Amino acid sequence: MKYVDEFRDREHARVLARQIAAEADSGREYRLMEFCGGHTHAIFRYGIPDLLPAQVRLVHGPGCPVCVLPVGRLDMALALARRPEVILCTYGDLLRVPGSDRRSLLQAKAEGADVRMLYSPAEALALARQYPQRQIVFFAIGFETTTPPTALVVEQAQREGLANFSVFCNHVLTPAAMHAILQSPLDAGVPLRLDGFIGPAHVSTVIGAAPYAIFPERYAKPVVIAGFEPLDLLQAILMLIRQLNDARCQVENQFSRAVTHSGNLKAQALMARVFERRDSFEWRGLGAIPHSALRLRDAYAEFDAEQRFELPLLVGRENRACECPAVLRGAKRPDQCALFGAPCTPDNPLGACMVSSEGACAAYYRYRPRQRVEVAT
Repeated sequence: MKYVDEFRDREHARVLARQIAAEADSGREYRLMEFCGGHTHAIFRYGIPDLLPAQVRLVHGPGCPVCVLPVGRLDMALALARRPEVILCTYGDLLRVPGSDRRSLLQAKAEGADVRMLYSPAEALALARQYPQRQIVFFAIGFETTTPPTALVVEQAQREGLANFSVFCNHVLTPAAMHAILQSPLDAGVPLRLDGFIGPAHVSTVIGAAPYAIFPERYAKPVVIAGFEPLDLLQAILMLIRQLNDARCQVENQFSRAVTHSGNLKAQALMARVFERRDSFEWRGLGAIPHSALRLRDAYAEFDAEQRFELPLLVGRENRACECPAVLRGAKRPDQCALFGAPCTPDNPLGACMVSSEGACAAYYRYRPRQRVEVAT
């Protein structure tokens, strides 16, 4: 039996679904935001919405780092990639995201730019050693989960004196985005009401449960950190419903097999050595959020691609018909976008939410038509 089988057990899923149906008050609505894009895909892969009563609604949040990257930052990467001395390296999801005028890194590569997909930033360091005559730029992106590996390669580059290695840093911070959602509750004049959060899993293995305490304290919004399996998600939803029914408001950790209160202290120390917070950073759909992203500290400024190449800050042009920004705010479902499914598909993505493996639009397109529950027999 696989380790995950016990978290996909069909009968246990039915039991949890019955408990949710029994305990959810039919006279009220429960609006719960899953912040993590991995949760969004798991929710639809396992048909979780089909197991919930009508009064329990899941709202999809800005938990996809590729999706929240604004067009202007992608345009800056495109400008870097077109420089003949540069080899631009990044993760696969970013290659097909459309920038201004629907230009992507994959198109830039087809036109002659040296753009390479990698699975780890360590591969970018290897390229810097292999091609000392070229400038190797790692297009770094992600929440707290992928930040420590970037910090590690920056420290390694400094130790080795790799003068041809730099990082275009786009790492962003989860709690700051949660603050932004709760502090800007109006969308086109309509209140975005949320009753609680399904807290992210991978991010929380790094930062721990402690940083979420402010959301019950300041905003009276409960948070339950959840794993990615169907029983994890169903149990987290039940825990949130019980808090709301009891008028309790606290942080609970359903994913205790992987998440602790304090998180990974070594990873946090590594990030603190290499990075500091930016004063402000633009997020697609959420606008400029103060102290919501990271940049290299002065001690590592020589590895900052924005400084090395004197990159101007660009403001990109969004596809006006694309509702990705509203989807990221939780204001619209993907299928409420006029482009969804035709012409915007994973094979012909017109917005970042359809490209990324964590994007809500990609999840809707892939799983929504059949909404099945894939649990162990």
